[in-house]
Amino acid sequence: MRQAYRGADRRGLVIWFTGLSASGKSTLAGMLARTLEADDERAVTLLDGDVVRRFLSKGLSFSREDRDENIRRIGFVASLVARHGGIAVVAAISPYRQARADARRLVEEAGGLFIEVHVATPLEVCAERDPKGLYAKAMRGEITGFTGVDDPYEAPEHAECVLDASLQKPPAALAMLMGVLRSLGAVTDKPVMIEARKEA
Repeated sequence: MRQAYRGADRRGLVIWFTGLSASGKSTLAGMLARTLEADDERAVTLLDGDVVRRFLSKGLSFSREDRDENIRRIGFVASLVARHGGIAVVAAISPYRQARADARRLVEEAGGLFIEVHVATPLEVCAERDPKGLYAKAMRGEITGFTGVDDPYEAPEHAECVLDASLQKPPAALAMLMGVLRSLGAVTDKPVMIEARKEA
């Protein structure tokens, strides 16, 4: 009930970045988290897919079943953050629409606002960046089940925001995203305090 009567800019909030490996999700998520920590009163939690894999989802494989389980765990943690009025910024490939929809449902049932951000950087750009060398290994057949190579990525059909990090530098992409968040009422501009001058 408390969540229902809060303004959107005071509700629990989950901003979920999805996209291919090396699309720029983690960079943008980190920049957004730092911006919100500075400008928003709500506590901010960053849930990065690689970090979650090392701790919360250690031992899970990259089968579809285990990938869905990984997203379910992230969605559950994000929903707890939202339930308590905080902000969760998630950066995870999350390749399957149904798993992302389930995460949205968990957050919304907890009274939070869920905003999906598709970092739609083209596959060829991601493969060219390839900071971990994973695309090269997948293309050589050294690893299998790699999203975008021999495993599908189901792009969002109704994302609240779509960014292409091959067309925008991170600061410009972040500015665009902040504009979307403001238009949805998820965040507000920090008020500027102007000190009144004393009459002489």
